Amino acid sequence: MAKLILITGISRGLGYAMTEGFIREGHTVLGCARSQAVIEELSQKFASPNNFAAVDVTSEQQVKNWAKYLFHQYEPPDILINNAAMINYPAPLWEVPANEFSHLIDINIKGVVNIIRHFVPAMIEKNRGIIVNLSSGWGRSTSPQVAPYCASKWAIEGLTRSLAQELPNGMAAIPLNPGIIHTDMLEISFGEEAANYTPVSEWVLKAVPYILKLKPTDNGIPLTVPI
Repeated sequence: MAKLILITGISRGLGYAMTEGFIREGHTVLGCARSQAVIEELSQKFASPNNFAAVDVTSEQQVKNWAKYLFHQYEPPDILINNAAMINYPAPLWEVPANEFSHLIDINIKGVVNIIRHFVPAMIEKNRGIIVNLSSGWGRSTSPQVAPYCASKWAIEGLTRSLAQELPNGMAAIPLNPGIIHTDMLEISFGEEAANYTPVSEWVLKAVPYILKLKPTDNGIPLTVPI
């Protein structure tokens, strides 16, 4: 049965790959990214009923407007994937610029909450839906020079597991570690060594069916995509 899937941060990396992967499997994707150019590209590549919009998840007003626009045309999503995120450039915590730290927190934590605030109530009214908040191995462990990113993903782990306790039966909120994937973000941290890790094209072949199989009994359980 075809599902309605909402994904943030679809301009590149895992978000773009998941968008293509879910649509290829016959599902409908509602996606957002800040890049208008990518949104136009995806809109030309994948026709209706898929729907893409230029939205900055750090802006609550933009997210609110997007939700209002979508709910005029669609039911609440069956699966909501909070994917949009950034990583800091490697540096000791005291050397990370204040504006970079704030921007990371705005995207990685506040952006997730903005999406939850404006989409999850409609899912609760229908008493169904799976909320997937992408975490990281660095949401369950730590390394030097990525303290801001670690802090944000540890926050996502706690936020999601707490949210899971607030949802009605029949729904789930799941912190999902995608694994270590060769993306632009990984290159920021690992440099040339990033190429030694799983390419996105391989990851998505396992991630899409894995996410589609998530169920209410997975509520609150920290999971990892098997790669």
